[in-house]
Amino acid sequence: MTVGPAPKSGPSHPVGTFCLVLHTHLPWVAHHGTWPVGEEWLHQAFTGSWRRVLAMLESLAAEGYSDVLTLGVTPVVASMLDDQYCLGEIHSWTGRWQLRAEQLAVRSDRSGDHAALAAHERRAATACLADLESRWLTGGLSAVLRPLLDARTVELIGGPATHPFQPLLIERFAAAQLAVGLSDPSLRLGARPSGIWAPECGYAPGMEQLYQAQGISHFLVDGPAVGDRTGFGYQVADSEVVCFARDRPISHRIWSARDGYPAGSDYRDFHTFDHGSGFRSSRVTSLDTPAQSKRLWDPAAAAAAVRRDAHRFVADVVDRLARLRDEHGRESLVVAAFDTELFGHWWYEGPDFLAAVLRLLPQANVRVSTLSRSREAGLLDGRIELPASSWGAGQDWRVWDNEQVADLVEESAQVQKRLLGLLDGLLEGDCTSASRARGRDPVADQLCREAFLLTSSDWAFMISRDSAADYARARAAEHARRFASLADLVESGDRVAAVDLATSLQQVDGPFGHLDARTL
Repeated sequence: MTVGPAPKSGPSHPVGTFCLVLHTHLPWVAHHGTWPVGEEWLHQAFTGSWRRVLAMLESLAAEGYSDVLTLGVTPVVASMLDDQYCLGEIHSWTGRWQLRAEQLAVRSDRSGDHAALAAHERRAATACLADLESRWLTGGLSAVLRPLLDARTVELIGGPATHPFQPLLIERFAAAQLAVGLSDPSLRLGARPSGIWAPECGYAPGMEQLYQAQGISHFLVDGPAVGDRTGFGYQVADSEVVCFARDRPISHRIWSARDGYPAGSDYRDFHTFDHGSGFRSSRVTSLDTPAQSKRLWDPAAAAAAVRRDAHRFVADVVDRLARLRDEHGRESLVVAAFDTELFGHWWYEGPDFLAAVLRLLPQANVRVSTLSRSREAGLLDGRIELPASSWGAGQDWRVWDNEQVADLVEESAQVQKRLLGLLDGLLEGDCTSASRARGRDPVADQLCREAFLLTSSDWAFMISRDSAADYARARAAEHARRFASLADLVESGDRVAAVDLATSLQQVDGPFGHLDARTL
């Protein structure tokens, strides 16, 4: 959907600056179950959201837009979308999607029901297959994303390797997670991010020193961490690192489950299915309408809702920026931050909405920019002492540190301590000369990998929120068990068995081929 021509440049005297930040993340799911949880998450997120958002960005780039948003892609996601096994499974899933659409078309021919839905899904699946086969299967995410970075369409931000909740990590382990995570896009994309999306926006006082030591210039926090004074960035404590805060009133125009735009009556309903095909066949209608009473989804009505809501959102942004300018006497900033999967997966029409908003904002005299460009433009307001915080419930650490997950927190701490002790013995003690002769140590590297995967923030989140909690507990236990088995062999001195086990484990849990335990 096109909304006006692309501007040759941004407004010369804008009412303010708008930064859209998207966070693309899933835990490592390759080889760890398929349905109903596991690899299915990856298949749905890619086909429903990530590929469509990237296609939207490519359209904007072709029209001449630049600096349109700040895109976070976690190293775990990048690893899966450059992995031939994962891409092959996505391809197979998409083929089954196309087949389901064909089967629905046959059923609709007989009954007259869902013919339009079948045609829509068939077109979407066919387009996705063509895209996969023409470039994703051969080049992966790196080949698709790099042109957008080279054209300065997006700013890339990074993060620690497996998305751990950093405030709960041992400092040395946290530094290793971050170093591996930041070096990953350097190898894949030729670009080391200068900013990060701190996992879960988790912050503890002093973390800015870790960021500064690793070359990070800016990171994201939630609005309450700065007292909801979100109109500017702030230098944190006595560092040169800047924090930007999510503007919650603007973000909740979209994020709110009850009042956000995705709850609009004409949008595709996420929770209602045609059970014969598995496709979402209904529109929201209302949040209180029973599934069997919901009206059929109508793409034309949904497109009209996108146009209406995009204009409403832009008007709200303009109003917010005007109020901030009047309050501060100078140009201010609005940062709207979301999980990427909201657009396309949870909210089917989301990518079209984003495209409309990003085209309309410059026409409404709003500068659309990125976090790094906003820092360079001086949209800052002094220094701030940040409290311990997150963007989880209560804006504190309770989701990742509570009675439900106390055992997981304790096990994570013990694994970190044991890992660091083992590495000191393997790489710095009596085995120093031997390890140097061998070069990279596959056993030490896999010990790190399993410990990294164990400390993913996703497991505690899923348990605390009772969302696939059994899967999360099983995954955490599995990585802890694999780590312990390998560590026991190291401590027993059985090098041959340790190498054999490390090699077999890497076939299953093998992200971050550049991970070198010697750097710890």
